[in-house]
Amino acid sequence: MNFLEILRFAIRGLTANKLRSALTTLGITIGVAAVILLVAVGNGASAAIAASIQGLGTNVVNVSPVRGGQGATARPLTVQDAHALVDPVGAPDVKAASPVVTTTATATRGQTSYDISSVVGTEPAYFTTTNKEIADGAPFTAEDVTAGRKVVVLGATAAQSIFGTAAPVGGNVLLDGIQFTVAGVLKAQGSTGPQNADDVAIAPISAVQNSLAGYGSLSQIAVQAAGADSVSLAQAEITAILDARHGIRAGGTADYQIQNSEQLLATRTSATETFTVLLAAVAAISLLVGGIGVTNIMLVTVTERIREIGIRKAVGAPRSAILGQFLAEATMLSLFGGLLGVAIGLIGSRFTISGIQPVVVPSSIFLAFAVSALIGLFFGVFPANRAAKLRPIDALRHE
Repeated sequence: MNFLEILRFAIRGLTANKLRSALTTLGITIGVAAVILLVAVGNGASAAIAASIQGLGTNVVNVSPVRGGQGATARPLTVQDAHALVDPVGAPDVKAASPVVTTTATATRGQTSYDISSVVGTEPAYFTTTNKEIADGAPFTAEDVTAGRKVVVLGATAAQSIFGTAAPVGGNVLLDGIQFTVAGVLKAQGSTGPQNADDVAIAPISAVQNSLAGYGSLSQIAVQAAGADSVSLAQAEITAILDARHGIRAGGTADYQIQNSEQLLATRTSATETFTVLLAAVAAISLLVGGIGVTNIMLVTVTERIREIGIRKAVGAPRSAILGQFLAEATMLSLFGGLLGVAIGLIGSRFTISGIQPVVVPSSIFLAFAVSALIGLFFGVFPANRAAKLRPIDALRHE
């Protein structure tokens, strides 16, 4: 019996019970689709984070407070600390430094109420440091900060949610009951997973501290190095200045930490890669379960067709033909499930999931499909071998 005849008998066996064959492929289909889609989600999250961090620029350094460091004075970061970093003599590689406080607020305009996820209090240099462009209106000025004027620049999402079709610039909005005047609207940046970079309001730090956040520690200091090649020098200069201001001795634990965009990217990338591996492992388990399902159904199929096997062996069918037929059936079920899973995975990756646009990894498609074929072969061996070992006389006697 040649290969084509084995395939013909295998197809006849599968089509004899279409519903059972369809249900058998379901586990493989779900497993393959899950592998492709979950890896795509992990890759999409990684790409979104990378784009967000790279959007800050390669010469951005963030200084943030650290609580409870042993050997440190644990002083909070202050506006004066930020201003001290802009020193042509002590820090020639620092171009600008912006103090930043963050909080949340409920924006109200007329009957409209909207919760802004991030209200940032800072200084005008923050816009250039973090590459935030103004689409309409203008940013606030240093005079606004000095005078503590209640003006605000809204992100695209916040502006749309509060003002709808009305023009935001020049309009008034209440932030936690305090009236602010909209000076400008930021250019849309898009969302990065669950975080929406456009759901933001940026105001003078003096106004935010006076009205919303209070005068506690800064959330961070956003520092702009003179160039991408001088980030390391800028970090060393920042460390020297803050150690002196905070009374941190050599070998002591600092009450602040410094990270540049490359370090942030490396940390986030490592985290998302681990997350992607875990997602792929969970999906692989569903493939394994699908393979066990193939074994169970093929064992049922062998039991139901014992008399058929006995007749074929009685008329001269060799053991290899019986073995090949049932292996072919199991493999065809897995391949069909794999193809269907690939299609579902590709279709599903076109939709945004939890704010993340999946990015399909071609290698995951080939790997998932190849594994589905191997599962058919591996889990089909036992039932196929059981069928091939049946003695013709015993099979013909089977009721």
